[in-house]
Formats: sequence, C-alpha cells, structure tokens
Amino acid sequence: MTRTGPVGREAELRLLDEVLAGRGTDGPRVVDLTGAAGIGKSRLLTELCLRARSRGMGVLRGRATEYERHTPYGLFTDAFADLDPDLLRPGTGPASTLATAASPVLRGIGEGALGGGAAGDGDTGHGQGQGGRRDGSGGGGAGPREGGAGRGGGEAAAPYTDRFAVHRATARLLAALSRTGSGLLIALDDLHWADPASLELLDHLVRHPPHAPVLIAVARRDRQTSASLAAALTRGVDTGAVLRLGLGPLPERDCVERLAPGLRPARAARLYAASGGNPLYFLTLLQQDGTGARSPLGGLGSLLLDELTPLTPAQRRTVEAVAVLGDHATPELLAELAPGPAGELDATLRALALRDLTRPGPAGSWTLRHPVLRTVVHENADHRSRIRMHRTAAEALARSGAPAPVRAHHVEQALTGWDPAGAAVLLEAAALASATAPASSAHWLAAVLRVLPEGPRYAGQRLALMLDRARALSVCGELRAGRDLLAEVIDTVPPHDDSGLRPAAVTLCASLERHLGRYARAEALLRRELSRSPAPPPSDLLALGIELGSSAPHSTPYPTVRADVLRTRELARRLGDGAAEADALALMALGEAYEGGLDAAARYADRADALLETLSDRDLALRGESRARLSAASFYLERYGEAERHADRGLALARRVGPPHILSHLLQCKANVLMSTCRLHPALELVEEAETIARGIGSPDLLALALANKAQVLLASLPPGNPESLAVAEEAAAVAGPRTSWWASLAWCVLGFAALFAGKPERARTAMLRAARPDLSGLQPSMRPLFLEALVTATVAGGDLGSADGWAALATADAQRLGLPTQRASALRSTAQLLAARGRTAEAAEAYARAAGEAARSGATLWEAQSLLLGASLAADGPAEAMWHRGRGLAEAGGAHLLTGLADLIRPATPSPPPPPAAPPLPGLTPREREIAALVAEGLTTAAIAGRLHLSPRTVDTHLSHIYRKTGVTTRSALAALTARATPAP
Repeated sequence: MTRTGPVGREAELRLLDEVLAGRGTDGPRVVDLTGAAGIGKSRLLTELCLRARSRGMGVLRGRATEYERHTPYGLFTDAFADLDPDLLRPGTGPASTLATAASPVLRGIGEGALGGGAAGDGDTGHGQGQGGRRDGSGGGGAGPREGGAGRGGGEAAAPYTDRFAVHRATARLLAALSRTGSGLLIALDDLHWADPASLELLDHLVRHPPHAPVLIAVARRDRQTSASLAAALTRGVDTGAVLRLGLGPLPERDCVERLAPGLRPARAARLYAASGGNPLYFLTLLQQDGTGARSPLGGLGSLLLDELTPLTPAQRRTVEAVAVLGDHATPELLAELAPGPAGELDATLRALALRDLTRPGPAGSWTLRHPVLRTVVHENADHRSRIRMHRTAAEALARSGAPAPVRAHHVEQALTGWDPAGAAVLLEAAALASATAPASSAHWLAAVLRVLPEGPRYAGQRLALMLDRARALSVCGELRAGRDLLAEVIDTVPPHDDSGLRPAAVTLCASLERHLGRYARAEALLRRELSRSPAPPPSDLLALGIELGSSAPHSTPYPTVRADVLRTRELARRLGDGAAEADALALMALGEAYEGGLDAAARYADRADALLETLSDRDLALRGESRARLSAASFYLERYGEAERHADRGLALARRVGPPHILSHLLQCKANVLMSTCRLHPALELVEEAETIARGIGSPDLLALALANKAQVLLASLPPGNPESLAVAEEAAAVAGPRTSWWASLAWCVLGFAALFAGKPERARTAMLRAARPDLSGLQPSMRPLFLEALVTATVAGGDLGSADGWAALATADAQRLGLPTQRASALRSTAQLLAARGRTAEAAEAYARAAGEAARSGATLWEAQSLLLGASLAADGPAEAMWHRGRGLAEAGGAHLLTGLADLIRPATPSPPPPPAAPPLPGLTPREREIAALVAEGLTTAAIAGRLHLSPRTVDTHLSHIYRKTGVTTRSALAALTARATPAP
C-alpha cells in the first residue's frame, strides 16, 4: 500500500524530496517550515523524517515545549535522547569516532541542561544521554563522560564552561553520526518555544554547517521566532543554504474531501470558512456535536475546552497533570500529581487516549494531542490546583535525584511568595547554567529577585543577586540590560559601603559601557569612583585603574591615560600583586605599540610575559584579556611568533573559562598572525568563530572588528573578482557607523582595501579618508604606512599623482621612524606605484623587490608574496621569472587565491616561449566567468554550479550578470550556444 503524505502539501513534499536527495551537501542544508499554529508543520516534519529513514538516513528529532523554555539545551537534549547508547561506547571504527565526538557535546549539553553527572556503568563512566528517563531521574543525565566512575543522582559535576566549544563539538558529532549511514536528519519542532541556549547552538549550525551529509529541519511559528534566529535563517535563504517553506491555508477541496470525506457540502463550506483552511481548526470544529452551527467565534481555546466538558474529575485532573509535566509525564509522576485508587490511572489514561486527548510518548511517558491543547489546559486549570501540581512535581523530581535545572521550572511555577528552599533550587540552577546557558541563569536569578522581600534584612542579598544577574546578562549578550541593572546597584550602594559590591559593579558597568562603544561614559564612571571619599580599598583601586586604562586606544589616546596606568602598576608593585602588575604592563605594551613607542612596548611586553609565567592557574584563568593585549602588541611589533604564542595560551584559558568577548579578541589576534604569515584557511575558521561570538554578545564595536578581520582574510583567500569580501567589509563599516573608535577606524580601512581590489578606487579613497579623519588621527600610528598604501593606490588610480606623492612621502617618513620591516615594505610599495605610474618601471620593480625583502625579514609571507608578484609584472625577463615563481609558490602554499589569481594574469614570458595558445573562448571573460559559462553550456543549474565550484548561488548569479553584459546575450540558452561555438572541438 502506498503511503500518502500530508493533505494538500504535494508541492512542498516534492521540494523536500529534492533536498533529501542532496542530503544537506548538494543544495540547502536547512529546511525552515513556518506557519501558524495547527497549519500542519509538525505533520510535514514527521513525513520528512519518514522519508529520510526510507533513504537510509539517521534521524534525530527534538521538540521544544512552551513551559520549559528556560531549561538549557532542552531542544537538543530531547533530540539526542534518541541516540543509541551502544553507538557511543568506546571501540574501534565508527563507534570510537562517535564516542570521541559525542563526549564533549553530551557533557556540555547535559551539564548545562541537567547539571548532573553521567548515568551508566561505573567502570567506564559512559551512559545514556538522559539517564534513560525523560523525567531526569535515575542518575542525572549528562553522559557519556570520559573516564572515572559514573555518578548518579543530582551530584553536580564541574561546569562545562565553554558554550562555544559545545557548538563546535555538536557540529563534529552530527558529522560523525552522518557517516554511520546514508546521512543524518536532525528535525527540531516548535522552535519558537526553544530555550536561548538551544537557539544559540542552532544559530551556530546554520552559520557553520557540518562538513558532512547533515540536513537540519526546523518547524516554527514565524511571528514568535526570535529576531536573531529569524535573521540568521533569512541570510541562509538569501545564500541558498536554507529552504524556507511557508505553509498557508489548505485549499477547500483538500481540507474537506481528504480530512472529512462524505461531509454534507453546506456543512463542509461552513466549517471550512470558520477554520480559515487551518487543519487543526477544521478538525476541532468537526469533532463538535450538533450540525456545525457552532463556530470558533469564542476562539480555538473555547473549542478545545469543550472537549474537556464530558471528562470525569479524575480524567480532568490527569489531563491537567499531563499539561503541567510536559515531556516528564511518566506514570510515576502522574500518580503523584493526580492520585487516586489503585488501577484508576491506567484506566483513565486509556479513556483519554480513546478520546485522542492524550497520546503515548517515549519511555512510557504521555503527552497531550497538540501543544495548543497543552497551553489551553494549563492556562485554564484552577490556579491553586496548578500551583500544587507544580510543587508536587518539583518535590517528586527532587526525591528521584533530578538536578536543580530540571526542577527549576516547576519550582518557579509554584512560587507565590518568598520561599527560601525554592529560591535555593533556583539559585543552584542559575549557578550550574551560568557558563553554558547564561540566559537561563539570568532568568532564574530574576525569578528569585521577584519574590525576595524588600527591606534592610535582604538588601545585601538583593544587590549581590543583581550583580550576579548583570554578569549573566553580559555574557549572553544582553549588555544594555546588564548595564542598566548595574546602574541600579551603583545608585543603591552607599559610597562608604565596605562589602566590595560598589567597585565591582562600577568596574563591570564600565566594561559593558566600553563594549557598547560608550567610552566617555565608561571613563566618567571610573574617574568618579576613583575620586570618591573615602577612597576604595587598594585591591579595588587596581581593578578600577586597569579598566580605566582599557579605554585606550579605543577612543581615548593612550597618552591621556598613561599616567593613570603607570600609577596602577606602581600600586600593584607595592602591594606585591603580580597578577595586577601583569595586567597593567599588558595595557602599557598595547598602548605604546599602538602609538609607535616600540622600544617601550617591547620592554613592557617582555616584563608582563615574565610575570604571567609566575602566576598560579587560578590567577592565569583571569588573565585572558592581558594575553589578548600582549598578542596584539607583539603583532604590531612584528614579533609574530610571540603574538601567536600569547594568542594560543590565552585561547586555552578562554575556551575553558571565558568570557566570550575575550575569546573573540584572542581568535582575531591569532587570525591576524595567520593572515600575515599566509596561513589563510585556518585564519578564516578563526575569524568566522569570532564573528559568531561577536554577534551573540551584541557589541557593535566588537562585531565591526570581527567583520573587518573576516573581510581581510576573505580578500586574500578568494580569487580576484569575488564580491564576498567587499560585502563583508561594507557590513563592517555599516556596523561601525559614525563612531570614531579604533575598531571603527579599522573597519573603514578594511573597506578601503576591499574596494580597491573590487576595482572601485574612488570608494576606496572615500573609505580611507573617512577612517583617517582630516588630521590622520584615525589611522593607527604604528601601522599608518600600510593604511597610507591603500590611499596612495586609490589616488594613483584616480590620476591624482600629486596627492599620492604626499601620502607616499608621509608613509616613507613614518616607516623610517618606526623601523618595522613590514611597514617599510608597505612604504616601498607606495613608492613603487608612483614610479610605475610615471613610466619608471625598472625602478618600480626594484622597489617592489626591496619591499619583498623587508617583508621576508619579519616573516610577513603574505606581503612578501604580494610584493614579489607586483614586481614581477614590471621586472626584466630573468628577475621577473624568479620573482613570479617565488611569489606564486608562497601564495599557493598559504591559500592566497587572490595572489595566485593575480600571478596567473601576469605570468612573465619565458626565454623560449612555447607556441602561442589558441585564443581563449569568449575573450574578455575572467577564468572564473569562462568556467561558469562552460557549466551553463553543460546544462547545469545555478544551484548545481554553486555546488560544483563551492560558491554561493548569489555569487554565481553575480558572475552570470557580468557574463551577459560582456557577451551581449541575455538568456542561458543563448550563452550555452555562444559557448559551444567558441569552444574548439576536442
């Protein structure tokens, strides 16, 4: 018998079959099902799962629930509950790979969501992802765990503190799972109710899909989806990575003839009109008694409540208990929430199933027919009865050993006033979730604050909880909310308070203001606190002084805070606080390196490095930002090996203890080193990770910097003519907006470079002058020759050699003052451009050769290769050949496709050239455009071409528009015919 799909969705099913044929590699990687409640999203998702299984694909399915949306990673915990535990045990082959990939995922998700140890055998410490029970009982639930004995009950494990590592590990796990069969489908239902940690993880998977046959399908109500996730999915639609299927009302014929065959036409018409073509509404109306005279004028809720009218008291209590428990509605818990005589529960559940109010779920659990029904039942249950059930559920889960995050939902729902025991559960849940799911942590802290009594007895506790909540908000990207909460703390704590709350709040508030780009506000806040009477204790003065110095060189020139940072360093030395002195020295090193005080910067960096080596692991764990500053200072000093070492050591700490904005800084520090030394593939991975973090944090300055660095790496990585780097650079400048901070200036400078290589010199000149400001104060002094090179190039391209002479002379003077090889190389390239523009090609070639030598001295391989190739285009035959070969070899080894493309365009003639090749087909097209034209002639679609060439469909369309303009044809068939005529027969 042939199975039919969902009613009236034949067109959608055809598209889904096409996606399954690609298995998430050839074509869209994500399917986005959207529509109103009851429109058929879940049914279509179920059909997709069935069809995936029939193709041999593995299927994981998770569902978010309305009343558990603050349980961290609940959506993925539900999906991974379907994993076969035997598949994850250590062994050989695929099992070993899966065990390795699964361990950090299930540990990270489990500890964020459940807070407990791993269930399972005590010899290996490996167990089922949810302890075998959906109610969280029977041993906690985070397994498998590497090594050690399995731990049961609610014993808390050490927190898995890097949620970004969980994201990356999840992608690896999905890739490993996909290779055990014919691909993998992970289907996520009711996404609009997902917890923030799950949404953040999904956002990462959409942006950085696994490199494997993995397909992600989500079903959601588009109007209830978070703006950030909706934006990420929309970007995926634009690039072709996401297939969006918006489900509308069913046609009347499908609705009537297939859902209710034999219905009288008049009644069918009334029911269809009343339902609006929504299958859930139509079937609900159909189930009503009578002739169909009733309509949903009272709303769907009234119709669903009518179904409860015939129930007995025991059946009504059981339905309400299922609504309260959600996915935890096991018979054991139902018996506690809806007690009755022995055997009554089984009979009640059978009766409810016959009415199709409840349906059996996994592991013996029960669920209501539809999430909308659960909402209606839960919200219309007697208020006191609902509170009692939630309280009973929390107590039962506690007796079974369920950890605090599982109980927290029920505890919160049962709170009607101050309850110290309940508050303790919420605070424990908040602590366990603080690193892996900070949004949930902030939510539970807010729940405690809502019921905490007013008055002096609880004033200190309230302020401490507000400070903790502000920290959680800052970590999950709610910088403004955290800043506002801290302002309230600062206004409340009196200046003479000796609890340490006030300086801690001021320091964190200033940090948030800084990351929000409000540098003047941050500095004013710090200076006010530093000048108050009585003065803060010395240890607090150190923290305040370090944060004050952190405003430079972002928007405050380092010389204006140099004296403050020096005083902070001296105070640290007097107090014998080596950690604080290292922080101050790192600030001093970065400030001096930025300004071009290179000798002082080198001394401070060396001293800070020596002090960091003496610190304990605990102190080192808090020094991530100092490592980032030392890495940046070393990079500007062109000590690339030291810069990479500092970045690596900082990353090892930041991945364990955060905070995420420091991790983003360190990723970008290392990426800059890798780019300059021409290791572009790993650099691109780092900047993409840094971008993901910056978007999650919500800091405009940090995002502008991350996008600018990504644009730089893309510019060197992609072949000539690819528009992606310019698009990213434009976004970086747009995010930076009118701000004049250091990072905003960098974003505009990168836009200048990207515009140059896109063939838009005037746009490049405008961007560089916008970054520089009239007095050039916007250009970093220690890198000004490099930035001026872009200005010289754009000005020469515009024919204004006089202005270009002035910029080049300034670059040369700066390079001589700095004495940095890479900056001298940049100044020499500026000089070479002017020489070439005046026809002095031999002198220009010599200047490029000297520039390559300077870049080689510092190890800046990317700039060495560029200098060699530019010189090869002007040098005499012999030197040109040698320069070309070395330059192209360096570029190819480092993945610099921009330079290899340039090299292929300017390859010098050999002394004994071979016979000239036949004229290329379709003259005037670039190599990439000819390649795309040939694939069009083969009959490939845009999506197929994109998959073949590893481009986005939008990029292919852009190339096609250029091809049409250059060739004069206007259709694909005409282009195919032209290509066939122009291509010689084999």
